[in-house]
Amino acid sequence: MRSARQARSPAPRRRGHVAAIVVVVILVLAALIAYSAVYQIDEAEQAIVLQFGAPVGEPVVTPGLHFKLPLIQEVRRFDKRLLAWDGDPNQIPTRGEQFISVDTTARWRIVEPLIFLQSVRDQAGAISRLNDILDSVVRDHIAATELVEIVRSRDWEVSEEDLERAMAVEGDEEILLQEVQTGREELVRSILETAQQQMPQYGIELVDIRIKRVDYVESVQERVFERMIAERQRIAEKFRSEGSGRAAEIEGETERMLAEIQSEAKRDAEIIRGQADAQATRVYNEAFGSDPEFYAFFRTLESYSQSLGKEVTMLIGAESDYFRYLGQIGDFQPLPESVPADEQGDEEAVEGQDEEDEPPAD
Repeated sequence: MRSARQARSPAPRRRGHVAAIVVVVILVLAALIAYSAVYQIDEAEQAIVLQFGAPVGEPVVTPGLHFKLPLIQEVRRFDKRLLAWDGDPNQIPTRGEQFISVDTTARWRIVEPLIFLQSVRDQAGAISRLNDILDSVVRDHIAATELVEIVRSRDWEVSEEDLERAMAVEGDEEILLQEVQTGREELVRSILETAQQQMPQYGIELVDIRIKRVDYVESVQERVFERMIAERQRIAEKFRSEGSGRAAEIEGETERMLAEIQSEAKRDAEIIRGQADAQATRVYNEAFGSDPEFYAFFRTLESYSQSLGKEVTMLIGAESDYFRYLGQIGDFQPLPESVPADEQGDEEAVEGQDEEDEPPAD
């Protein structure tokens, strides 16, 4: 009896465990189903509900919690914010057949998510379609526009001072000074309007497009750089020649001033020398007039000091007038001892008095 009851007791316990597991599984499945039936939309998002791959209902653009059928419906989310498009630089010939590299960028947004989903599926498809449309529109407009209209604004005025300051190339001066009819802004506006007309069929709004950079292609760049280098060298040579001319002018002016100063100095020196000679002549004349013999004797001695020397040989007769003072050295009488001037005056006065005391001769 006991063994039979002990054998039948585990069966209800197993059934209780199985029932508990089933309940837990059901609750988990119910939670998963409930979770899959709820989805959340962010402020920067918009969504399309798909049922077996086909859109159901209107696009969901209101942020918050929303419901869908679990398991058979899915949510495709799209961004509502501005998105960037950056195209690859394209080599485009202008109206004047000048090849340039144009780099553009644009900003766009998804405004009709249902049309967007049906036409391009996702952002990668939209970028591919924008590449085709925008590159084509930019190429058409650039090819129909002159280069000066692409790089300049209509209200930009170039003055002669700007050209001189920028050292513009002589061949480009006429291009820079010509009047711009449309300009960069009008060109970009025309590209934007043309491209916007093709966007609604894709559920896209093209907000703006800009030309980031315009440059010559590499083959043209080399020629342009060579031309710029040659022009800068020409301008440098011009500056050098102007500097050389100015230097020559300064040197000529300096030489003229130097010659003028030297001429004035020579003139003043000649005047001073003439005045000195005149004064010396006057002194010589006074000396010659007061004592001609002493003057002749002094000048002869001066000539001896200048003409006679160790390495000088002169063949002159002993009786020549040039050596007459040397020949007369023995004939000179010594001068009387000097007498003070006051005693000489007293002696002259005494002699004069004695002469006066002598009686007159009969």
